[in-house]
Amino acid sequence: MSSRPAQPTLQHPQTSLFSPVMRPFAILWLGELVSLFGSALTSFALGLWVYQRSGSVTQYALISLAAVLPRVLVSPFAGVLVDRWDRRRNLLLSDLGAGLSSLAAAALLIAGRLDVGLVYLLVGLSAVCAAFQSPAYVASIPLLVPAPALSRANGMIQLSQSLAEVFAPLAAGFLVLAIRVQGVLLIDFATFLVAVSALAVIRIPSPAAQLAVGSPGIRALLGEARDGWRFISDRPGLVALLIFAAIFNFLWGMVGALAAPLVLSFSDSGSLGIFLTVAGCGMLAGSLAMSAWVRGPRRKIGAILAAELASGLGFILIGLRPSLVLAAAGALIAHLTIAVIGSSSRTLWQRKVPAGMLGRVFAIQEMVARSAAPLAIAAAGPLAERVFEPLLVPGGPLAASLGLLTGAGAGRGIGLMFLCMGLLKAAVALCGALYRPLRAIETD
Repeated sequence: MSSRPAQPTLQHPQTSLFSPVMRPFAILWLGELVSLFGSALTSFALGLWVYQRSGSVTQYALISLAAVLPRVLVSPFAGVLVDRWDRRRNLLLSDLGAGLSSLAAAALLIAGRLDVGLVYLLVGLSAVCAAFQSPAYVASIPLLVPAPALSRANGMIQLSQSLAEVFAPLAAGFLVLAIRVQGVLLIDFATFLVAVSALAVIRIPSPAAQLAVGSPGIRALLGEARDGWRFISDRPGLVALLIFAAIFNFLWGMVGALAAPLVLSFSDSGSLGIFLTVAGCGMLAGSLAMSAWVRGPRRKIGAILAAELASGLGFILIGLRPSLVLAAAGALIAHLTIAVIGSSSRTLWQRKVPAGMLGRVFAIQEMVARSAAPLAIAAAGPLAERVFEPLLVPGGPLAASLGLLTGAGAGRGIGLMFLCMGLLKAAVALCGALYRPLRAIETD
C-alpha cells in the first residue's frame, strides 16, 4: 500500500537560511533554540535544588519521572489537538505555559514557599506543555521549508538539542553559583519570551484539514488518536521505524545510566569528564554536519541503518576493555551517529505522513520513544548488579573465558552489557536491511 502523501506546495529553489523562503523557519528555530536552552538550565538547577534540599537520590530521580510520565500520558491527545488547532497558536500557548511554570517556581522560591512536591507539580505542568509543543514544532517544519531542505531543517533541530544537552549543564552550574536557582528560573522565563516573540513575527501555513470540525469530546479525541495509530499500523515500514525508535531510545537510556559507572570503575572523575566531553563533541559534530548538509543523505533509511551499525561498533569499543582511549573513541563514534539517525528519521516521517496528520503521528512516535528511556533506566541497575557484574568478577562464570578479552573485576559486567548492546544494534541494522517494508520505505 502506498503511503506517500501529497508534498507541501512550497517548492522554492532557494534553501539558504538567509533566503526569504527559509527565513520563517530560521526565526522559529532560533526562538525555540533559546527556549530549549533555558529549559535545560532549569532542569539542571531544579534537580540540584531538590538533591541539596532532600539529600535523596530517589527524590532527585523522581524529577525525571515527573518530566516524562505526564508527557507520555498526554501525548496521544495532544497530537489530536495539534492537528485540530492552529500550530502557531499551539506553539505560543505551550511556550507561554512552560514559561509561566518557571516563573511560578521562581516566585515560590523567592517567597520561601517552594517545596519538593511543588517542584514535581510544576515540572509535570511543563511536561504537559512540552507534549503539545514538540509535535506542533516538528509538524510545522514541512509547512515552512521547501521539500529539498527538510534534512537540513531537521539537522538544525538536532543541533539545537545537542547544544542544550552539552552546554546548558555547564552554564547552569556557574549560574547557580552566581545568581542562585531563582535567577536561573527567571532566565528560563526570559527565554520563553524570546520564543514567543519569534512566533509573533512569523506565520505558519495551515495544513489541509484531516479532522472533522467540532468540539473535541473525550470519545472523539480517542477516536482521532486511534486514527493516528491506524495510519502507522497500516504501513509496515512505519511500524518498523517506530520499533526502531523504541529500541534506539531504550539502548541510549541504558547508556545514560551506565556510562559513568563504567568509566569510574577503571578511572577517576577527571577521566569521566574527558569521556563526556568527547561524547558531547561527537554529538555536536554530527549535528553541525547534518545542519550544513542541505539535502542530507540521498537514501535516508540507508543512512539510518548504516549509522546504527556504526553506533553498535561504538558501543562495543566502549565496553571492550577498561581503557579510556577505547571508551572515548567508542563514545565519539556512537554520538556522531545520533544526528544522522535523528534527522533522517524525522525527515522520513515528515515525507510519509500527510501534513494534517503529522501532529497525531509524531505524538504517538514520541510517546513510544520516550516511554523506552525510563524503562531502560529502571532496568539498567538491576541488570548490571544482579546479572552481568557477577559473570565477570574474579572466579565468575565468564571470568576465565570472555574475561580474557574484556578483563575481569569491578565494572566489567557493565562492559559486557555494552558489548551486548552493540551487538544488538548491529542485529537491528541487519534486520532492518533485510526487512523489505523498511528497506523500501522511501519508494513504496
